[in-house]
Amino acid sequence: MTYANVADRDAIEAEMPWEARDLPATMWQQLDRTARAFPQRPAVTYQLFSDPKASAETLSWDALRMKTAQTANLLRGLGIGETDVVAYLLPNCNETILAYLGGAVAGIVNPINPLLEPESIAAILRETNAKVLVTLRAFPKTDVAQKAARAVELAPNVEHVLEVDLHRYLTGAKKLIVPLIRPKNPVSHKAKVQNFNDAIAAQPKELAFPDSSGDRVAAYFHTGGTTGMPKVAQHRYSGIIYNAWLGERLLFTEEDNLICPLPMFHVFAAIVVMGASLASGAHVVFPTPQGYRGDGVFDNFWKLCERHKITFMITVPTAMSALMQRPVDADISTLKMAFCGSAPLPVELYRRFEQAAGLTICEGYGLTEATCLVSINPPDGEKKIGSIGLPFPYTDVRLLKVSDGSECETDEIGEICVANPGVADGNTYTEADKNRDLYRGKHLRTGDLGRKDADGYLWITGRAKDLIIRGGHNIDPAEIEEVLAGHEAIAFAGAIGQPDTHAGEVPCAYVELVSGASVDRAELLDYARSRISERAAHPKYLEVLDELPKTAVGKIFKPDLRRKAIVRVFDDALSQCGAKVSEVTEDKKRGLVARIDPKGADEAAISKALGGFSTPWEIASR
Repeated sequence: MTYANVADRDAIEAEMPWEARDLPATMWQQLDRTARAFPQRPAVTYQLFSDPKASAETLSWDALRMKTAQTANLLRGLGIGETDVVAYLLPNCNETILAYLGGAVAGIVNPINPLLEPESIAAILRETNAKVLVTLRAFPKTDVAQKAARAVELAPNVEHVLEVDLHRYLTGAKKLIVPLIRPKNPVSHKAKVQNFNDAIAAQPKELAFPDSSGDRVAAYFHTGGTTGMPKVAQHRYSGIIYNAWLGERLLFTEEDNLICPLPMFHVFAAIVVMGASLASGAHVVFPTPQGYRGDGVFDNFWKLCERHKITFMITVPTAMSALMQRPVDADISTLKMAFCGSAPLPVELYRRFEQAAGLTICEGYGLTEATCLVSINPPDGEKKIGSIGLPFPYTDVRLLKVSDGSECETDEIGEICVANPGVADGNTYTEADKNRDLYRGKHLRTGDLGRKDADGYLWITGRAKDLIIRGGHNIDPAEIEEVLAGHEAIAFAGAIGQPDTHAGEVPCAYVELVSGASVDRAELLDYARSRISERAAHPKYLEVLDELPKTAVGKIFKPDLRRKAIVRVFDDALSQCGAKVSEVTEDKKRGLVARIDPKGADEAAISKALGGFSTPWEIASR
């Protein structure tokens, strides 16, 4: 059936209760079912380089099933039981898929962002008590192996390190040259080190131990990981299977080819995309170790779509913005749709992308704490630009007033709260204290503010949690504030996300000095950058104010800081056409809205200047 509106969603739910559906209980059951249905069809393809003619390795569903069994068997042999943790610190490659699947079959898999600093990686390894780490062997142009070695040194609970050598993907002269220029493989810890592929090759090709008897925790995903005490969300088989079922029921078949240049340490790629593939039999293509960040990926993206006959592309606003700076220089007639998530999509970028690529864009919404998927603009129905769409089947979204938890009326702003098979009621985080005040009954408090319109579509208007979302990556402003507050000249610090045409938001800080203090702005930026462990969290702008805006109880009032940032950034963008921001007002449906005084500039010039921002704006009435 089609999925176009609320009635379609309700009809799916009316078929039977969620618990009555004939679905796999575990990830191994899911993989086994699909591999037996489509044994020789392609499951995953990976190519080390972005050149459309570069060599690529494809695993069939039968091969993926076999290698997953071998990986799980190896991990069991290394002491990984159902409650033990295997972490991976890897860029994208076929071994990353095996580590994810094999880890979740043998025990609990814990993907970690390789862009984090070693101290943050170590904090996550300690928090999850990981016994095994799968990571890279030293390789040119990447420091993952060096980070891993230092992290394991700081996390003595890691007993085994399995190394993936990307050399096997090389051909021609590169295969001969890399061994000569390869960095020295760092080992500064006591964990036992093995070659991943050699170790799994020695294992049986069928699962050598009984699969889990039913639902259990199968994955840990860290949220942010930018401080010494990361939050770790736990995902059960049932939530992962729910996300997989949504992809198979509403979107994909075994005939589809998906391109996913997103990292496998993130829920979008691992839970949503790989989940949908596991359930439907769709083929997923992963181009380059760094995905969209890889050399030449944007320049070659459309040619890669042509090569692999891509039917669906998985993207985020920052990637769409970069793609719009390149011509559509290939035959992309097989492409049906683009799925976009992780951050708000600017209206102007939405329109330009649809016009240039001839593709329909489906914006959606999800979060790590809910095992991801929550809502989507219906693939077969109306796409409301700027909306995050309709809740998925079996997902109950309520807009609740932050003050008292009562339900909001239509178009009234409240906190988005979610209950679905992906929400682990009372047990979202591994640390019990972090689950306190996280729920309204069975509904997870997302920390996002939004509204629901008369047609049932959801709209995000702000964030109760104050998170800075840079290109889909969550940054806790407290990390920036705590570092700046440590400077002897600073009395108060407030960090927010300022509008950015590429990343959606970038970190920005405002500080108030102690009485009589004097300090240079550049010195404060250097101070912050030298002490904030994650580069993505480094402030891109810092301003010293005589006094920070505060509430009656002395709390920094961040809406006023956001207003200041919007005025400054928008005025800079408008400088070429002469228009200016007259004020930033709060709209009950859209949140903060910049009102523009055109000062003689036409609306087209203003739209061109501001079209790349997701912050709403309007022309001030004369």
